[in-house]
Amino acid sequence: MNRILVIALFLTSFSTHAQILNIERYRLEKDTTKNLMIKATAGLNLFNRSAAADAPVNLFGYNWDINSMYHTGKHALIFVSNFDYLRINENDFLNFGLVHGRAVYNRERSQNFETYVQYSFDNFRGLAPRWIIGGTYRNKLVKSEKITLVLGIGALYENETWEDPYGEGFVQVSFFKSANYASLRWTINEFVDLNLVNYYQVGYDRDIRAFRNRISGTANLNTKITDRFSFKNSFEYSYEDKPIVPITPFIFAIRTGISFDF
Repeated sequence: MNRILVIALFLTSFSTHAQILNIERYRLEKDTTKNLMIKATAGLNLFNRSAAADAPVNLFGYNWDINSMYHTGKHALIFVSNFDYLRINENDFLNFGLVHGRAVYNRERSQNFETYVQYSFDNFRGLAPRWIIGGTYRNKLVKSEKITLVLGIGALYENETWEDPYGEGFVQVSFFKSANYASLRWTINEFVDLNLVNYYQVGYDRDIRAFRNRISGTANLNTKITDRFSFKNSFEYSYEDKPIVPITPFIFAIRTGISFDF
């Protein structure tokens, strides 16, 4: 029981990774004085804890997140990398990695085009690895001081390798998909801010003669209490109607906390 509690408590400190990258989360705000903007975070966890001498729990984990954007005024390059690793005793419980590169053309226009390439793996769910190359037409339908509404319509080519959780080996698939999303940022008032992003991908798999659908979304609600304190609440989810291998089709994460600005 002690080991299970330690594992459960520690896993809550890691992000639940959806199958679709929420690129809107990683867009850095424009700073006209800088051509290169970088935001990086890193963490390390290392300890042992046990209630019994013959049942030690040795835990090692790390994570880092690097987000950068380089722009020359008209176009921009975005680079995102994220890695999470967790080992308890001799077992790997979480091993996730993602590298994403994106070119944004005419980024200041209300209508622009983006191309991207992505590599990711998620050993905890049996994904090893996924390659994606695609493009998106991005349209800012509404842009004001309080509301920003963006619609993205695109296509991608995806190659995935999945490990069957029941020991049936590996399954490799590849096909073209329609990839679309809608993003809403709404400053309700000076105290409340809402951010919603929903992604939808669909592709026809000739092996099963059916369409595979994948949906992912994020909702963030931030409430300002004072100039220094605020509540932060988020909900993330991902759903696949026909997973490549028999895994949990719906995963989610709910987070709530208090933020203090120095």
